[in-house]
Amino acid sequence: MKLLLAFTLALTASAQDPKPFLGRWDFNATPATGKPYPQWMELVEKDGQIQGRVQPRGGGWKPILSAKLEGAKLTLALAPALTWELTSPAPNSLSGVEKRGAENGPTLAAVRAPKLDRPMPKSWTTPRPIFNGKDLTGWEPIGSVTNNKWIARDGELVNDNPIVEGKRGPAAANIKTTAKFQDFKLHIEVNCPDHGNSGIYLRGRYEIQVGTEGGKLPDHEMGAVYSHYPPPASAPLNLGKWTSFDITFVGRNVTVLRDGKMYHDNVEIPGPTGGALDSNESEPGPFFLQGDHYGVIRYRNITVSVPTP
Repeated sequence: MKLLLAFTLALTASAQDPKPFLGRWDFNATPATGKPYPQWMELVEKDGQIQGRVQPRGGGWKPILSAKLEGAKLTLALAPALTWELTSPAPNSLSGVEKRGAENGPTLAAVRAPKLDRPMPKSWTTPRPIFNGKDLTGWEPIGSVTNNKWIARDGELVNDNPIVEGKRGPAAANIKTTAKFQDFKLHIEVNCPDHGNSGIYLRGRYEIQVGTEGGKLPDHEMGAVYSHYPPPASAPLNLGKWTSFDITFVGRNVTVLRDGKMYHDNVEIPGPTGGALDSNESEPGPFFLQGDHYGVIRYRNITVSVPTP
């Protein structure tokens, strides 16, 4: 009887253990119709409570409102009437469903995010262009190409989607490289018009903000690691002028210089940002440039270096 009681208590304690849920997670959400899309989550335990944040499909990350662990099921409140119900069916994996009220939404599956701890390479290859200035060789629109506005013009890669007479046309396509990259040094120059909004995605997952979202959130402004690290205080937008970015990305750590000024010095990007192509963080990925906002965004002199063998 004592052995049975001890075994039962052990099972109960294990079932209530939050540890299987803690940490960083790379999610795929699969709706009943449509394509799967990536999300990301980080959970910690503080003062006996589960706290954390979730990166939705788009925009910035959102704090978890509350967490409730019942047996082996964790329920997270993300917004009024929006919850995630999760279990850990195997080590380093989660599964569950998103619910809006009582209605089931997309199914959820996650794996523990990789640490990506890698040392800085000792040497790099000579920078090589990944845009030839003449055509879109090596680049392709993302998703539907029915409203692709990207063209090569005067040595520039241009999202030719102007605002005409104060009116915005339909959102245009994003564009990405056909080649994929792991660790790299990227040089890229951009001219973003007033009120323009774009982004440079590293490995197709982590956005360096280009342009402005109106200034209300500093970490959504020019040069930010979107939703994680703002640009330096009082950094100028300089919209309508050419500006250069030099970005070194190794593992999770990124260094960003804008016009030679340090914006981010070897900071860690915790996980994919809104708009990521996928959540496969251990894999190489393309560069992609955001074109689904508005304004004639112009890029040029795009070169990349990779670690030498």
